[in-house]
Amino acid sequence: MWTWTALDSETKLVPCWFVGSRDAGAAYHFMHDLAGRLSHRVQLTTDGHKPYLSAVEDAFGADIDYATLIKIYGNEQPQGEIRYSPAQCMGARKAVVSGTPDHRHISTSHTERHNLTMRMQMRRFTRLTNAFSKKVENHEHMIALYFMHYNFCRIHQTLRVTPAMEAGISDHVWSLEEIIGLLA
Repeated sequence: MWTWTALDSETKLVPCWFVGSRDAGAAYHFMHDLAGRLSHRVQLTTDGHKPYLSAVEDAFGADIDYATLIKIYGNEQPQGEIRYSPAQCMGARKAVVSGTPDHRHISTSHTERHNLTMRMQMRRFTRLTNAFSKKVENHEHMIALYFMHYNFCRIHQTLRVTPAMEAGISDHVWSLEEIIGLLA
């Protein structure tokens, strides 16, 4: 399973996520969900995963400033723990796909950092631990709880408010009781 996430780099809000396979069908579903949640034209940057290209075009048409950032990795494996260590990043190539994205903002760094935060706060992503998700349904529920907490309850360190407050969709930090009230 793959966890697809979208992140607004200014407000740190995660407007949508999707747990699914890493194929064109999942990309299509995810991009259409994202497009339906946005009210105006945005700049989007993705990595070089090929299914994004047709999914973004189908979901947004020409109403998006879209670029890809493709990282270039070296062939040599680092010394030591090879199995868990990625190859060394030698550089990155930015490519405009559609519209007129601002080259200064073509970046996947915020999303990559958020993915690290997500993996560190939810041990369900860590194989070889007791918390690792064994059922997809349980994993999906945990992801939903995590993003509710992340967007509405957790004060972001650099923003000093929650992402939902920064985005203007909430005026207060949500409590656990409010979240449970929504679920009931």
